[in-house]
Amino acid sequence: MIPTPYLLFLGDAPDQLAAKVAQGIRDWRPEFALGQYRMDGCRADLGLPDMSLAEARAAGARTLVIGVANRGGVISQAWKDVLHAALEQGFDLASGLHNLLRDEPDLVATAERHGRRLHDVRVPAVKYPIANGVKRSGRRCLAVGSDCSVGKMYTALCLEREMRARGMKATFRATGQTGILIAGDGVPLDAVIADFMAGSIEWLTPDNDPDHWDLIEGQGSLFHVSYSGVTLALIHGGQPDALVLCHEPTRTHMRGLPGYGLPTLEQVRDSALEMARIANPACVAVGCSINTQHLPEAEARRYLEETEARMGLPATDPFRFGAGRLVDALAAL
Repeated sequence: MIPTPYLLFLGDAPDQLAAKVAQGIRDWRPEFALGQYRMDGCRADLGLPDMSLAEARAAGARTLVIGVANRGGVISQAWKDVLHAALEQGFDLASGLHNLLRDEPDLVATAERHGRRLHDVRVPAVKYPIANGVKRSGRRCLAVGSDCSVGKMYTALCLEREMRARGMKATFRATGQTGILIAGDGVPLDAVIADFMAGSIEWLTPDNDPDHWDLIEGQGSLFHVSYSGVTLALIHGGQPDALVLCHEPTRTHMRGLPGYGLPTLEQVRDSALEMARIANPACVAVGCSINTQHLPEAEARRYLEETEARMGLPATDPFRFGAGRLVDALAAL
């Protein structure tokens, strides 16, 4: 277990979205988020107290969590002085980056010298099977998106919160580093060997009660040329009964791919359903989750109304306005 509470390290994040790991922890495990550490030039702000390492240790923080998700998932050399100082001052380090803490000899040496631990979240801890496509009992909902970082994890977490509030059986199934830090377990899907990705999701969502819902955290997008593989593994391994379509309307291009525009929600629905029905012919799209954080409320509500009329599906921002209508749609299946 990673010791809590955390000091969330934002480093030199170029924008708010780059700090999505820390943002997710702050929003869903606020009791763990004691403060934030920002370097010069950081353009992200979680609204938490800015703390030095010494201040955070005095306040009880036990782990410095790298809350930045940069392209390629690398540990920046610009961060190293802070990471070494944190170990020297008694912090553990935790990271969900592809570039593992344990693969950095200098950090390993400092951690050993000071009796601290390095926690790499993005390391598969199970020998996953190859997917077999056998139908499992229980029900499953997968969030699929038009792009990366549009709110698929938040959608699944909002669904879980609403379903549990109604007394329904529901479990959030984490498939990425932030989700794992929030839920305490899960599958770091993009670090699983490709042949075993779909099998890892079968393992993550086993047979369950007929009225139990697994709410599977989505990853990537079928339309993102960098990350479409993880999306397809989730679709086939998850065998979802229901899809929630996720979108962020103010994007001008795919995340990290300025030469690629975003697909329409109709394209997301049609492509995802075609792939999903290979493993589960009964799969349906039940609603649209729209990330309206960059829209004023009146404009957000107008966009949701227009989307609902166009798609013929309930549309909401589940984090801003609640997930009730999406849960109603799932309960009606």
